[in-house]
Amino acid sequence: MCWLKKKYTGKNKVPFFWFGPSPRVIIMDPELVKDVLSSKFDHFEKLSYTPILRQLTLGVAMYEGEKWAKHRRIINPAFHVEKLKMMMPLFSACCDELISRWEELADSSNVFEIDVLFEFQKFSADVISRTTFGISYKEGRRIFELQKEQTKLVFEAARNLYIPGFSCRFIPTQRNRRRNEIYKEVTALLRSMIEQREHAIKNGEAKTNDLLGLLMESNKRHAQEGDHMQDASLTTEDVIEECKLFYFAGQETTSVLLTWTMIVLSMHPNWQDQARNEVLQVFGQSKPTFEGLSRLKIVTMIFYEVLRLYPPGVALFRHTCKEIKLGEFTFPPGVQLLLPIILFHHSREFWGEDAEEFNPERFSEGVSKATKNRLIFFPFGWGPRICIGQSFALTEAKMALARILQRFSVELSPSYAHAPYNILILQPQYGAQVILHKLHPL
Repeated sequence: MCWLKKKYTGKNKVPFFWFGPSPRVIIMDPELVKDVLSSKFDHFEKLSYTPILRQLTLGVAMYEGEKWAKHRRIINPAFHVEKLKMMMPLFSACCDELISRWEELADSSNVFEIDVLFEFQKFSADVISRTTFGISYKEGRRIFELQKEQTKLVFEAARNLYIPGFSCRFIPTQRNRRRNEIYKEVTALLRSMIEQREHAIKNGEAKTNDLLGLLMESNKRHAQEGDHMQDASLTTEDVIEECKLFYFAGQETTSVLLTWTMIVLSMHPNWQDQARNEVLQVFGQSKPTFEGLSRLKIVTMIFYEVLRLYPPGVALFRHTCKEIKLGEFTFPPGVQLLLPIILFHHSREFWGEDAEEFNPERFSEGVSKATKNRLIFFPFGWGPRICIGQSFALTEAKMALARILQRFSVELSPSYAHAPYNILILQPQYGAQVILHKLHPL
């Protein structure tokens, strides 16, 4: 392990610690992060997930090499900007239900307290249900309930030491049995939905304006174009795993982004007022359009700053597949690399003395100006593996926030306790209690 000799020498210090039998190196140089995230598959790979974590979700986010390339190639068309425009009515319908539900909760004084974390989880679940399967949240609710329970069980199990070849996951404890039951039930529910869609496609009755329809359409096209190639398309099991990923990542990412945004706007009413004024200037009381959302500069600045302070994923992990030179260091195979997103985002070295403060103004001229073209802001990852649903999530979040600002003002509840907590994603540990005031349209 001679490469460790340079860990505290020279200009660039590379801290490391032992994670079980493996050395884990923390990379805090933007150029080295760029090298890692842009490198070929045979240089760096994502850390392999334990069998317990695989029970939650696999999909394109977890795959490597040619399998990742095939899945990404087939899924990409479903997230094209033109396809997003087709989904705007579905986004709008979900917002209608959210606003109507909140308006019904208002008392005679048009004021009420609510936990927006729970509300946005329900809202984003509705969005994913409609945009993935063309069904309402009520119809897809069982999957979300099961996935939420599975997340808790998997996280509890993942905190225990995993030893390859020996694992207590095979012991028929109550938790292990429940995890397996949930895995089987979610798989069965998704398989049924997919088979129904396949039947509808054969009968010429299928819609192709949701993610499942677009995915199956793209998959069919690749199967026809690559019929001379083995494994040119996705199997039913592959599609099931991608749908699990849509449900899990699509719901959680947007719900926490909206939650943290409501919290910081409650803490900074001046920015809340600026965002509302911009929304009213662009849309008035009309429903937002795709083109109009792209003109919301202040809202975009706010979202970027929220993603800087509270990125959904706090770190990325890779490991070296072979001996590789990275900067002035040479790493042997099997070294784990930790890319700490949240440390980059909060670094005074990169962002200045106000790095811990909420200041959307830093993004007034865009991300490249704010970062001085350095890779110090990457809430959705970076490079070939950048989150495929980034535009989807931001469009959904902009639509929801615009509709909320048109109808409500928000302030923090005295019962809110600020405690960011990482359980797979960064979320408020004790909920997000806010007080909403219903506004009277001008």
